[in-house]
Amino acid sequence: MKFKELRSRRDFIRYGCRTISAIGAAAAFGEAGLLSAQIADPGDYKALVCIFLFGGNDANNMLIPNDTATYTQYSAVRGGLAIPRASLVPIADPATKLNYGLHPSMAGLGKLYNDPTNPRLALLANVGTLVQQVPHDPVSKKPLLSSVKLPVNLFSHSDQQTEWQNAVPQGGPAGSSGWQGRLADKIVQLNTNLQIPPAIAVSGSSLQIVGQSTKPSTVGTSGFSPLTGLSDPRTAALTQMLSLKSGVALIQAAQNSANGAMAVASAIDSAIKSSSPLTTTFPNSGLGQQLAQIAQIIQIRSALGAKRQVFFCSQGGYDTHSAQAGQQAALFADLSASMVAFDTALGTLGVLPNVTTFTESDFSRTFQPNGNAGTDHAWGSHALIMGGAVKGGNVLGAFPQLILQGPDDSGDRGNWVPTTSTDQYGAALAKWFGLTAKTDLDYVFPNLSGFGYSAPPIFG
Repeated sequence: MKFKELRSRRDFIRYGCRTISAIGAAAAFGEAGLLSAQIADPGDYKALVCIFLFGGNDANNMLIPNDTATYTQYSAVRGGLAIPRASLVPIADPATKLNYGLHPSMAGLGKLYNDPTNPRLALLANVGTLVQQVPHDPVSKKPLLSSVKLPVNLFSHSDQQTEWQNAVPQGGPAGSSGWQGRLADKIVQLNTNLQIPPAIAVSGSSLQIVGQSTKPSTVGTSGFSPLTGLSDPRTAALTQMLSLKSGVALIQAAQNSANGAMAVASAIDSAIKSSSPLTTTFPNSGLGQQLAQIAQIIQIRSALGAKRQVFFCSQGGYDTHSAQAGQQAALFADLSASMVAFDTALGTLGVLPNVTTFTESDFSRTFQPNGNAGTDHAWGSHALIMGGAVKGGNVLGAFPQLILQGPDDSGDRGNWVPTTSTDQYGAALAKWFGLTAKTDLDYVFPNLSGFGYSAPPIFG
């Protein structure tokens, strides 16, 4: 199943493509406004860019122990899926003095982690959906899952994708919006002159950037064709799709007049065309082109009046129940090359400290492979965080003990119980973004108080 494509179409129908306000658009983009779309002082600008890895990334082969004893333990269980130690991209965690390796397809990201003057890649180990921390039996050391509330349908793709995106692991009223969208709700006062929504998806409509008041937009990497053959009555309210000469495709909602929607779309198109072309070459892949579009929009932030923006993009194909090795190697190569190109573009634009890019995924996969040279649905995963403000060159969180039926295994095949919740992960990003009040954090992450409002030290 191609989760990115399925969710793009399904979520477009379910959540709609929320609006771009056309009020004042034409006046905001006169000749002077278009000319100001050149590279400008970033000032108080910040952006959060989520890359969702749809299907459940096997993070056990993304971050690998690289000392003799633990690598031997890893290799013995992974069998034919074990990555040869000699091919690992070596990284070290200065806090724990432990050695790790990245998958060999991630050599580019390894350079960002190991950059001697400006390390700007960190990893967060063993993060996942939690309602509360899971205690361990003092004798057997096994996780006591029966004593705590658990997220709904832990091993279901759709449920876990939703729970990562809405930060409501047991359902509830807030579940109809996403945490990045609610974050955008809370920083609206910083975007008083913003001419487009502060939340933008470039891989189809996404729950994560839908706020309770924020109305996001969807930008494509190429033109869209009108929806046809859909019987849902709400499709009558979704509607105008514009393919612009700059390559940006904006989907507008019909409650805005066609003329107003076109005015805003034309303004964005003109701002991009009036800016200096990006010199960075991005991979000609879905993810590469999504990040290229985000870089273009960040470039024209001043012309758009943007101070805070949140973006959502994605890469599919991680549901590797069979033939995992080759498929994951290709996915990681694209992920690494796309993120490195994005880092290069942000450096050219002078906004490396102003943009944080981070990964999410449904869940990780079983440490013990199945009989089809693949892996099955599991729980705790590892995440990548990239940016000039990130405490790069560190493996944050608690790396699981790679022992089947051991103290971090919720089952018997290496289903790691997360030691950092998605709420805590998101809270670290939100605090960097400017959210500090507990009432605001409660609004964005309704479950965060159960973790004492603690967050991993992602930023230095």
